[in-house]
Amino acid sequence: MKFDIDILSEPRNDWIFDEAKQLLQLPFNDLLFLAHSITRKNFISNSIQMSTLLSIKTGACPEDCSYCPQSIRFNTEIEKHELLDLENVKTEANKAKSSGATRFCLGAAYRGPKDKDLEKIIEMIKYVKSINLECCATLGLLKPHQAKMLAEAGLDYYNHNVDTSKDNYQNIISTRTYDDRIDTLQEVRKSGMKVCCGGIIGMGESEDDRIQMLVELSQMERHPESVPINNLVAVKGTPFEKLHGASELDFIKMIAVTRIILPRSYVRLSAGRNKLSEAEQAMCLFAGANSIFYGEKLLTTDNPEEDKDLALLNKLGITIEAPNPNQKHIPL
Repeated sequence: MKFDIDILSEPRNDWIFDEAKQLLQLPFNDLLFLAHSITRKNFISNSIQMSTLLSIKTGACPEDCSYCPQSIRFNTEIEKHELLDLENVKTEANKAKSSGATRFCLGAAYRGPKDKDLEKIIEMIKYVKSINLECCATLGLLKPHQAKMLAEAGLDYYNHNVDTSKDNYQNIISTRTYDDRIDTLQEVRKSGMKVCCGGIIGMGESEDDRIQMLVELSQMERHPESVPINNLVAVKGTPFEKLHGASELDFIKMIAVTRIILPRSYVRLSAGRNKLSEAEQAMCLFAGANSIFYGEKLLTTDNPEEDKDLALLNKLGITIEAPNPNQKHIPL
């Protein structure tokens, strides 16, 4: 099948599984060329969006996500802490900004936040916005009034990953359903916030599950503005501790297919990037990734050190995008 770059550069909500799967059947170089060409049509070339992720509440989560060391159901060695105070968050947000990050993400291990905790988190959001950083939060399932509260506080993005395909979801998590996830995403959309939503590969899912997850994201009324793609980081004590994640080539191909199916979304290299060599990270960036998490930790998992990231970007001639730039990126 011949793929037209001009057509694919426009967002589509009518992707079907068989059509999307043909992308993975392309020769590797053709797939990367197609993805890179679409990236250049929708974004400034050689530019990347940088985010820092801070765990504002770690551990003691009642959910049973099989990949997650923060579940109270698993015996892992993470250090638990309750909700951070505002001063700690201010310090970390300023540190992130001075290091070059342009988006600051707040992550809390909740099934869903209580209103009294949400009020404290809103103060964090307001501070992050006051220092001219974009702000994202991932706090679990939201009720309609909570989504409205976060939007009114100025939160730019809400992260709520679908993790995997709808058919495979019950093999990953039993304490909530795929539709629970979709309900929260719909409330986020209604509130006016942007959606950050992606998934994890290397959890024992099939190649078809990976494709179906992307098709499901593409069929949303509006594509997620930000799409994190994670490679499983197997943590001792979790049900997935003996899995090894996806291969490097499969991960790069997943980035490329994500870029093609979601042409105007930021595609973020997320967990598992620490396992990639500089050359493999460069291939991911060529394949359409244009956002990374910056800093030594992603909630509880290791991430490349900031100096290494800056050195790599310098080698590649890639610059950091300013917050809310007047740039080529076309709104969805």
